[in-house]
Amino acid sequence: MQFIRSFLFTILFYLTLVLVFIIAIPTLVLPSKATLICGKVLAHMIIFLLKFVLGVKVNFSGLENLKKNERFFVASAHQSLLETFILQAPLQYPIFILKKELLKIPLFGWYLRKIGSIDIVRDTTTKDNLNFFDKIKNNIEVSKRPLLIFPQGTRVKFGERLPFKKGAGRIYEALNLPCVPVALNTGKVWPKNSFLKHNHDIKISFLEPIEPGKDKNIFINDLEAKIYSSIDNLN
Repeated sequence: MQFIRSFLFTILFYLTLVLVFIIAIPTLVLPSKATLICGKVLAHMIIFLLKFVLGVKVNFSGLENLKKNERFFVASAHQSLLETFILQAPLQYPIFILKKELLKIPLFGWYLRKIGSIDIVRDTTTKDNLNFFDKIKNNIEVSKRPLLIFPQGTRVKFGERLPFKKGAGRIYEALNLPCVPVALNTGKVWPKNSFLKHNHDIKISFLEPIEPGKDKNIFINDLEAKIYSSIDNLN
């Protein structure tokens, strides 16, 4: 039964992506807000699929922490593909940082560019990378949207403790904004490198903001400790 549900969810998940991508084509010539709305609709559709196919309920907690500051950025744990989409439901049109190669994917890359995603070439020094933090700051100031980052840098298994990337500290320093940490357990439903999906409610917790002004290394240590200790409490 688990295999059948996993197979059905996988098929419907990717069909939903394709459907929304096709429906959203006209938004490529409209203001970016139209494309952003499609992203939020997609988030709710995936939340519905989780409930309808897998019997998985998505629970958001700590939403009041998103209202404590007018401007902030979000640093989330990263365990599956799911949070990339469903975090768009509670957040007001987040800005993503992503690999430059993703922008080259037909249609998908066009949407990423349309919504103002910020690209980076990893593990190399380029002219664009040298202006990376200025680009982030300017994008946020102009769009008035929150930045969403995954400081682990890649998906990790639930319970795995990968050290956070130092780049998150540089972003914190450059933005001089409060950071809202996010703990989650999506890896219990869709583990890294696994086809099987499990029937386990998803918990996504927005934690107390970390205020600006700390040393970037102290910030990274605090962020890592907050997120991992909160994940330990998610069952």
